[in-house]
Amino acid sequence: MNLPSYTLPSGDDLPALGLGTYGLTDEETATSVRAALDAGYTHIDTAEGYQNEAVIGDVLADYDRDDVFLTSKVLAKNLDYESVIRSCEDSLERLGTDYLDLYLIHWPNPAISLRETLHAMARLHERGLVKNVGVSNFSAYQLSCAHHITDVPIAVNQIEFHPWFQRPDLVDYCHESDTVIEASSPLARAEVFDDEVVQELAETYDKSPAQVVLRWALDRDVVVLPRSTTPEHIRANADLDWSLDEADRRRLDDRDRDYPVYDTPTRDWTRDVYGIER
Repeated sequence: MNLPSYTLPSGDDLPALGLGTYGLTDEETATSVRAALDAGYTHIDTAEGYQNEAVIGDVLADYDRDDVFLTSKVLAKNLDYESVIRSCEDSLERLGTDYLDLYLIHWPNPAISLRETLHAMARLHERGLVKNVGVSNFSAYQLSCAHHITDVPIAVNQIEFHPWFQRPDLVDYCHESDTVIEASSPLARAEVFDDEVVQELAETYDKSPAQVVLRWALDRDVVVLPRSTTPEHIRANADLDWSLDEADRRRLDDRDRDYPVYDTPTRDWTRDVYGIER
């Protein structure tokens, strides 16, 4: 696997391809993580709200921990100082590790001071429990606030991003502020596979629709976190060492519909934003 990585302010390298693990059963989680690691993935993304950290920890016990870039996230309901510390310590215990490579605020919570949350994240960083700090589902304004109220660099913003939801203003701000963008749901939960341009390019390049969409995102300097329960698809999603023609990349750039598959308050799942989250 010969894919790019991004150097974070800590000096750590963030692999541009990771495995997403949201919404999997315990058995699916174990199968997916093991298949990914065996296929050469070195980046696993989870969260306390996914309720699969213990399963991932069991799998990681069979591999060299230092070879894996491991991310987890703190729930929006746990963003007060003491809860952030406790949530991280609990995640580390479940994952069977002494540190996280990246720890994210899963969702902003306007009821809790962002300054308080980031003070706790800085403390975790100081203790060596967290090597890099980031956020998830933050707007450009929220991200700007985070940058201005902490001395610990905000290394990452994990957001929904795919050809139908490209968020140019937010993406531009992330790039301008040297914040790495990670795409959760980079395949739009497979909905984008029905896009006529995606289908045409898949046929042209003799690739799957998933490979086309993931390759396009990498070319946009976005880290991708596809989820799959099928080892064959997990391996195929890593076959990205090829190129899209510039004109074809532009065709996908033009597919933006401002259409989110989860990042909208009208979706039913958002009622759980302070519990189990995306």
